[in-house]
Amino acid sequence: MRFPALAAVALALASGSRADAQEPKRPPNIVVIFTDDHAYQAVSAYNHPLKLNQTPNIDRLAKEGVRLDRCLVPNSICGPSRAVLLTGRYSHSNGFYNNTNSRFDGSQTTFPKLLQRAGYQTALFGKWHLVSDPTGFDTWQILPGQGQYYNPPMNRMGERVVMPGYVTDVITDLSLEWLGRRDRDRPFLLMCQHKAPHREWSPALRHLNHNNDRPFPEPDTLFDDYAGRGVAERTQDMTLAKTITALDMKFTDPPGLTPDQKKAWDAYYTPRNTAFKAANPQGRELVRWRYQRYLHDYLGCVKAVDEGVGRVLDYLDKEGLAQNTIVLYASDQGFYLGEHGWFDKRWIFEESVRTPGLIRWPGVARPGTSSERITSLLDVAPTFLEAAGIPIPEGTHGRSMAGLLRGQVPADWRTSFYYHYYEYPGPHNVRRHYGVVTDRYKLVRFYEPGVEYWELFDRQADPRELTSVYGRPEHAAAQRDLHAELDRLRRELRVPETDPPETIILPKKKK
Repeated sequence: MRFPALAAVALALASGSRADAQEPKRPPNIVVIFTDDHAYQAVSAYNHPLKLNQTPNIDRLAKEGVRLDRCLVPNSICGPSRAVLLTGRYSHSNGFYNNTNSRFDGSQTTFPKLLQRAGYQTALFGKWHLVSDPTGFDTWQILPGQGQYYNPPMNRMGERVVMPGYVTDVITDLSLEWLGRRDRDRPFLLMCQHKAPHREWSPALRHLNHNNDRPFPEPDTLFDDYAGRGVAERTQDMTLAKTITALDMKFTDPPGLTPDQKKAWDAYYTPRNTAFKAANPQGRELVRWRYQRYLHDYLGCVKAVDEGVGRVLDYLDKEGLAQNTIVLYASDQGFYLGEHGWFDKRWIFEESVRTPGLIRWPGVARPGTSSERITSLLDVAPTFLEAAGIPIPEGTHGRSMAGLLRGQVPADWRTSFYYHYYEYPGPHNVRRHYGVVTDRYKLVRFYEPGVEYWELFDRQADPRELTSVYGRPEHAAAQRDLHAELDRLRRELRVPETDPPETIILPKKKK
């Protein structure tokens, strides 16, 4: 075991100086609570102006740790973000580009593997979505593909099992059960990875009436016409007006319901669906109705996640583990909650590229603080490795946030960020694009043959990113600098000039 050496480093991190390390301390435990499609707008700690919901348990991490206000993802889609989290490397380096035809190479270096080799016990429960089986975990039990909300089938280290209950509760139960039987003489890594609040947004039965039919305020871009932007934004397929399905809107039952569960489901939805059909809304009123149903269901899913977070935090408190456990709450990317008339993600634009990020690290992360610095899921792996005293592998694109969390911002901390989305043709018809993000600007290149153009957004003047100012004289200097920065980042990150063959998605053959 390497614990004595690791303990000295961990204590030095907590104190800020190796000279303060008087007695060896075990390296910190690590808990990652990772959700799917959880928008920062739906975490009350972020104080979104529409005040859509309350997440008191997730908010505890903001009060007791650091709230990351610009935590960005390199490729805003489920599988690729999970690969980034594990490796600390961009999609073109870890090999997982999209959800359609990528497969994670489990032989590559990941932070769970390095922690495991250093003596950590490691466990993963919930959504995996990387096709290959997990590696680097002593114990794992995962959902196949996207998984289902009710009575989910799961893969328990190669064995198919069906778990009765609601998927968020099941994943939390598995996580707590493992914590209860872990080896108490060793540090641990627990990755608790929820399906929720992924589409089709089916809430727990106890939350079907969670808001008492209170209407949610609408975003002012709900009826965006995409003027001022290009063909990619106008030809996407992710709108509440056109893309939503009967399953999404609960006119079709979700899979897996038992007869008793279906009774409770029908008791809530049937009278409301009947009233909808009688009213027969059209046009904008139909979009408004869909928005309300969507928000009700989505935020109901978030409510169960928040309860699960509370159960995990309470367990850490009860067992005396909280003071030596890092807890991270994040999602695989952001999500649209009606902004621009959209749901889903994929874009470089703010609601998509920005994920919630809240981290509690007693002795390191300053309680109740926030950071506007650009951070990323890329930074999670190196942060945890530094906490455990393990060297960060060469080629890692992220960097440790330890200094940032202390409020000691490194002089060379990033001021720009590279983004690259590959999944086209594919679900929602979002064109391939890459670009650079800074505190103020986004420079974006859409590069599909026949649909090639640049856009520039000034978030200071246009925070909703409604109008491209590319080519305007007043932004010429910024545009020139951003082109140079984008070129520099692509060289530094060794991004291929053309997309590799493994990113190519062939159209499905018609039956």
